[in-house]
Amino acid sequence: MRFSELKRRDLITLLGSTMVMRSLTAHAQQSGGMRRIGVLMSYPETDPDAQAFLAAFREELQKLGWMEGRNVRFDTRWTSPGNVEAMQRFAKELVALQPDLILSHTTVALLQQTRTIPIIFALVVDPVGSGFVASFPRPGGNVTGFVTMEPTMAGKWLELLKEIAPRVTRAAILFNPATAPYADYYLNPFKAAAASFTVEAVAAPVRDRSELESVFAAQAREPNGGLIVMPDSFTDAHRVEITSLAARYRLPAVYAFRLFAKLGGLLSYGNDLTDNYRRAATYADRILKGAKPSELPVQAPVKFELVINLKTAKALGLDVPLHLQQRADEVIE
Repeated sequence: MRFSELKRRDLITLLGSTMVMRSLTAHAQQSGGMRRIGVLMSYPETDPDAQAFLAAFREELQKLGWMEGRNVRFDTRWTSPGNVEAMQRFAKELVALQPDLILSHTTVALLQQTRTIPIIFALVVDPVGSGFVASFPRPGGNVTGFVTMEPTMAGKWLELLKEIAPRVTRAAILFNPATAPYADYYLNPFKAAAASFTVEAVAAPVRDRSELESVFAAQAREPNGGLIVMPDSFTDAHRVEITSLAARYRLPAVYAFRLFAKLGGLLSYGNDLTDNYRRAATYADRILKGAKPSELPVQAPVKFELVINLKTAKALGLDVPLHLQQRADEVIE
């Protein structure tokens, strides 16, 4: 074989290798290489519903082409509601990793650490009032996402409580001021609705788990008492204790989320939390492809569900009207 032929073959091999490398480089640039998503959850890692929320987010991302271990990785931190020290520590850890974006169930601690890394919230009550965004259509900073429920829902919860337990004349609304600094967002419409139904409205703040029983006992001491549980990371995390106490004190109670009715709560009405996490994945996809949070509008819930637990109603001696059962998305028997 002549020397010139060897050189020609070497040149062909070199050109082929160069083309392959260019193709691989172009593919890496197109996909963005390995991207990193931080996740900060205000739930303990053992919470099965919280695990389901995060699974929905990951599954939706996978449908959009983001495969864990191939072109995206997750760094997840779990905390208990109200554990401010842990929240701040984990927020600092995640920001130090410099992820491409952070999915947040709690946003205050993250904003104390970064105003540049994109943050998507999946469950926030009042993002404007909390100072997270400038407005729904134009968030303006590094944060956007999906809200939980509008304030008018407080009136709807009371209306449903009166429908399922007509004798209620005194209704308390349960919340933790530390984890629900937005409490007035729901309290004011709740009080207005109570006046229209001629129901005495009672604010029932609790600061830790040990105070829960005293609220239920106080409501049960007087006849015709009822309860509404405000959406709040503290009440979510203590849903087992709250539904158990409602059963023990025989108090008709209305909740914001299906999680409670599933555990024995009388009735729940609110948005599908899992759907919020699925929708958050669509924003994560857009941000990973170059969109800015400031230009992605904050979105309200689109999927609501009414769930009635007939077994609990029977235990409380309540006859659930047929029209209410027919309106329900799910009836637990």
